[in-house]
Amino acid sequence: MQKATIHNRELERIENLKSYMILDTDAEEEIDKLTRLASEICETPISLISLVDIDRQWFKSKIGLAVNETSRDVAFCAHAINETDDFFIVEDARKDNRFHDNPLVTDDPYVIFYAGVVLKGDNDLPLGALCVIDHTPRTLSDKQIRSLKTISRQVMNLFNCKRSARIQEELRLQLSQKNQELDTFASIAAHDLKSPLTNIMSAANLFSQLYGSQIDKKGNILIDSIEKSGKRLKTLIDGLLQFSKIDDIRLLTKTSINLNDILSNLKLLIGNADNVNISLKSELKTVQTSETLLDQILVNLCSNALKYSDKKTAQIELNISENDSHYLFSVNDDGPGIDKKHHSEIFNLFKIASIQDQFGNKGSGIGLATVKKIVEKLGGEIYVDSDLGRGSEFHFSICK
Repeated sequence: MQKATIHNRELERIENLKSYMILDTDAEEEIDKLTRLASEICETPISLISLVDIDRQWFKSKIGLAVNETSRDVAFCAHAINETDDFFIVEDARKDNRFHDNPLVTDDPYVIFYAGVVLKGDNDLPLGALCVIDHTPRTLSDKQIRSLKTISRQVMNLFNCKRSARIQEELRLQLSQKNQELDTFASIAAHDLKSPLTNIMSAANLFSQLYGSQIDKKGNILIDSIEKSGKRLKTLIDGLLQFSKIDDIRLLTKTSINLNDILSNLKLLIGNADNVNISLKSELKTVQTSETLLDQILVNLCSNALKYSDKKTAQIELNISENDSHYLFSVNDDGPGIDKKHHSEIFNLFKIASIQDQFGNKGSGIGLATVKKIVEKLGGEIYVDSDLGRGSEFHFSICK
């Protein structure tokens, strides 16, 4: 008896075999059906899907055989994986010097006839073989050989699909773990933000109570603005924290938002700046969506218009309309505009169309990417219509 030589890329081959995570797994009906089909087509009592491990051949699927594995030293499939043409046949093992005294030939299961098609994984590395076995000498027709090769390809398709599904599941679990870590971080960050924010609001309230009568009207307006901005910011933080914990944005609670409130909230969130005029044009009275996320979109767009304005007083016009399925928004400004060559990239993370704003600060390249992500999760689209010297129009939609 001759032992099969070790494959010339054995370490790579074993590593590839392990990547499929098939060894010692339970039988699977869809794979057993292919093994049975091979047996029926080739009219053999035994058919196997054999995987050649370091020191054994293990049967992922077997028809007509009771054992789950045998030693690699006596395995016909250990010879098959060294074949260059992917097909190995022994018509009468008793007359073959390599196998005539092999215990699998001289004793149960009496392998006299063997034909195997090599199962190949990544980089053409053999994993094992789909083989058919008989107890008497015989051969296969060309049609049977073609069928056997076709079945072997289907076996590998199943192996590859299952491995891909397993990899995707592992990635999903890793992503879920990362999301959990982000949720924890978001909770801590929200707590760390809300604590000083609460102190600011309390201090402003206390200052108003103790010293409100001693300061002029403008001073009281400023204190009131601090309190309102603090409350609004706290609502925004709570809403964004909720957003970070929900995979499906559609699960967020939608509320009916008065358009006048949209405008007043927007002015409040960007600081009631003296160097900006924001107007609203719409025939609608209300819109039904997530107030927190709509605020996030509008604040980003209007803050950008203000930061990059080249006018003493920036003019921003907000238009809101609707069609059967979506609310339609546009945020128009009279700023320096955006070169058309940047239109397709400004919504990408960390992409910046302008080097710095009017205050000399460099943008982060995160704001518009965040806006795009929120709009898309709200079932809409966003695009910009602009050119240098004529301002910008940001158009976006939100699914009703």
